[in-house]
Amino acid sequence: MSGTALERQRIDKWLFFARVVKSRSLAARLAQAGRVRVNRNKIEQAAYQIKVGDVLTISLDRRILVYRVLAPGARRGPAEEARTLYEDMTPPAPPKEAVTAAVPPKRDMGAGRPTKKERRALDRWRDDG
Repeated sequence: MSGTALERQRIDKWLFFARVVKSRSLAARLAQAGRVRVNRNKIEQAAYQIKVGDVLTISLDRRILVYRVLAPGARRGPAEEARTLYEDMTPPAPPKEAVTAAVPPKRDMGAGRPTKKERRALDRWRDDG
């Protein structure tokens, strides 16, 4: 194999080796659905070749991941090995407590007794106020 063949890798294999998805077929479907961008360009092929330095934007169900490719994968190993394949550039999620702390817990009239979780939320709100 030549040096350039080792530097590039199919996107579906890399996503599988980096443990972004559980199987290679799921990685292929993710790429074909257009939910992966390479350097801001949407791709629609599982066979798209990525290289070291590419920035991947991956749209999963509940979050968006931004990874810079540091190395092509050789196998799907443990999580520690997978983390060496990329640099995580995902922006941090906004804090949830800042928004929910100011709003008191709300219950509908006639909803019966509060559950244990609701009662603790009310107690926390009363102690903070």
